[in-house]
Amino acid sequence: METEVKLCFENKESLFRVAESDLFRMFCVTSDPDTVMLENYYLDTNDHKILKRNGSVRRRLVSGKDSFIEETVKYGGGSAAGLHRRFEWNFWTDDDKFVIENFKKGVSEGGDPVELLDEVFENVTDRDLVILCFNSFERTTYKLIYKSSLIEACFDSGVIYNSDKSGSEEICELELELEKGSDEDLTELSNLIKAEFGCFPLDKSKFQRTLELAKRG
Repeated sequence: METEVKLCFENKESLFRVAESDLFRMFCVTSDPDTVMLENYYLDTNDHKILKRNGSVRRRLVSGKDSFIEETVKYGGGSAAGLHRRFEWNFWTDDDKFVIENFKKGVSEGGDPVELLDEVFENVTDRDLVILCFNSFERTTYKLIYKSSLIEACFDSGVIYNSDKSGSEEICELELELEKGSDEDLTELSNLIKAEFGCFPLDKSKFQRTLELAKRG
């Protein structure tokens, strides 16, 4: 189960002001943050079978010190006041396209219940999957310890375009993902950051924002 808080900032400068603050450094245990470029391709059927089931399929190209392809499926859950909770499965692959059975086998040894993937992909074949939309952004990652919890802080900066690039939206987000510990610690830390930096919770995922913009293109 993925549990995270998404916080939205006015611009890139205000976003990274958090990482430079004394408040953030109190809890940060990362001496050398990792920065990568992420290219995200979101897949579904032409009639949006997976989206209608409250699922999403993402194929991500990661470029940095190490480059690799990560595939992710998210399912169920929801969001409120910036707190997102969903089932999530991740798989590193060398396949040149998303292969449903390979993904299922790749995530069978851990994480959320793999039988839920049968619900996600019911009556969906590899051939049915097409690219719905695409985005790319830079991510800088830190590890935080707040009270009894380990939290990953991802600073995401980039731009979402529609299909003909006539419209765009800026990405200036801080994602706080709970790796170990309690939801209460995660919420408390996000409230401290909101009070200090004037950001606001974001209930829409990057996928939702990208898809909405693509539909307007």
